[in-house]
Amino acid sequence: MTTQPVRGFRDYDGEEARKRAEIKKILVETFEKYGFEPAETPIIEEEKFVKSNNSQDEVISDIYKLKDKGKRKLALRYEFTFQLKRLMQNKKLPFKRYQIGEVFRDEPVSANRFRQFIQCDVDTVGSTIKDEAEILALTKDVFDNLGIKIDILINNRRLLNDVLDDLKIKKNREKILRELDKLDKQGLKKTQSALKRLGAGRLLEAVSQGEEYLVKFDSYREIISLKEYCKIYGFDVLFSPTIVRGLSYYTGSVFEIKCKGIKETICAGGSYLVNEKQATGISFGLDRISQLAKLKLQKEKYLVVSLEQDEEAIKIVRILRKKGKSVSIFYGKPSKALEFANSYCYNKVIFVGEKEVKAKKFKVKDMTSGREKGLRV
Repeated sequence: MTTQPVRGFRDYDGEEARKRAEIKKILVETFEKYGFEPAETPIIEEEKFVKSNNSQDEVISDIYKLKDKGKRKLALRYEFTFQLKRLMQNKKLPFKRYQIGEVFRDEPVSANRFRQFIQCDVDTVGSTIKDEAEILALTKDVFDNLGIKIDILINNRRLLNDVLDDLKIKKNREKILRELDKLDKQGLKKTQSALKRLGAGRLLEAVSQGEEYLVKFDSYREIISLKEYCKIYGFDVLFSPTIVRGLSYYTGSVFEIKCKGIKETICAGGSYLVNEKQATGISFGLDRISQLAKLKLQKEKYLVVSLEQDEEAIKIVRILRKKGKSVSIFYGKPSKALEFANSYCYNKVIFVGEKEVKAKKFKVKDMTSGREKGLRV
């Protein structure tokens, strides 16, 4: 029997877990600053509900399926968006919610892709272009706070459909858009070859003409409007006419967040219909963000070492905790205590021995500099 995690799953502890917790904290603070309310939903749902109206999407083939003792067909959630159908019922619009939690996909594993990962989503049900700009402003705030420099790329599904209409391409539209979406993964030559096979050989050339060609479509005005509102929020977005997003439920704007240092998209979303209401959302992948975030985790951690002076040591621990400090207590020899402190990154150590108790003077040892200073309790 192996104790190793199943392929595609990981353990997190120590500094890595602390970093992830700090990122979640920054995300929650930013989400709530923009007026989004928290939500929690089940990990397991009816298989039909998980698939919803997206059964043709590639990601649906990767859901984890299971059965309970009642032989009901169930599945692990692969994202949060489909559960909004239930959450939004009887809510006044716009309904703004955020959710952070695990999602699961039984798909190939790579260095930056796991089968269990944490998504951090914000969605506005009952949205307009103005709400799309606000969500992108929130996104910019999140990455600024994490010290990550990003490019925000936008496109519009309606615009792509208008281009296909203009080119008189009626068949295989979903397949065509899926191939176009793979451009940054499989390259120009392979994508162009796939598009030709599907009867859309002129698509790349058409969208590459930019505004000169696209301005004639009403849907392009949505791109212009979104860019203008983002400008009001104080940042720029980049129009990228080949962005599609893999899920078929997107109906309007789509977004992808790119960053130097990682090939994959680190954050993405767009506009879609939920219970026939226009909605907009974006999803942050905690695992990829954790690789990129430049956070300084320099929180003071105290280790109080009891040298057979347990009662006094516990008193000091209680005083420090009341002051909001992170404190642990260690019962044992000084050498072992210092090894323990180094192993778990305690940066302050206080020895409580008979001499210190009699003198009522205690010293705090800084594990980084080696200096000591007095402690008043």
